[in-house]
Amino acid sequence: MKHVKRIALTTTAVAAAAAATLLGTTAVQAYSARPARLPAVHAPAALAVPDGNKLTDVYSAHGVQTYTCTDGAWKLLEPAATLSDKRDRAHRPVALHSRGPVWVSTVDGSAVNAAAVATSAKDGAVPELLLKATATRGAGTFEGVTYVQRLDTEGGVAPAAACTGTDQISVPYSATYAFYKAS
Repeated sequence: MKHVKRIALTTTAVAAAAAATLLGTTAVQAYSARPARLPAVHAPAALAVPDGNKLTDVYSAHGVQTYTCTDGAWKLLEPAATLSDKRDRAHRPVALHSRGPVWVSTVDGSAVNAAAVATSAKDGAVPELLLKATATRGAGTFEGVTYVQRLDTEGGVAPAAACTGTDQISVPYSATYAFYKAS
């Protein structure tokens, strides 16, 4: 059952990216009509993006943090979230976030992988993060992304209780993801 859910999430992500690619310029044109002004982001000093990088996109994310039981304790397996543009009143999905971590645009198929370089604890929520891009693919939204911040986190914390066997649990979370490119 656990693997069926993971396959379903992966299949959904691939299908969404394929649909975005098939929609081509129509989707890109519609998406690029969004208002230009980015919402402000407020990050702890420990998560500051280095000089020479410019904020290019800010998305709200809603999804789950999935944990698996390893040696009697919960260990993060993967995130799964849908990102929406904070400037879009309709809150249409624009990207999917999954294990890697990776973000894949459902608008143009571009993607960015990243690795955490700094963390800031947050009571009752998964930590806020500064991530540095390790790879990008495709032209579009995530082309040339250098840094990602995970901010304003809510929920997503692993259960405190011990676990047994190979149990898995998914805990709802939300966050704001801010994407940066070299200026």
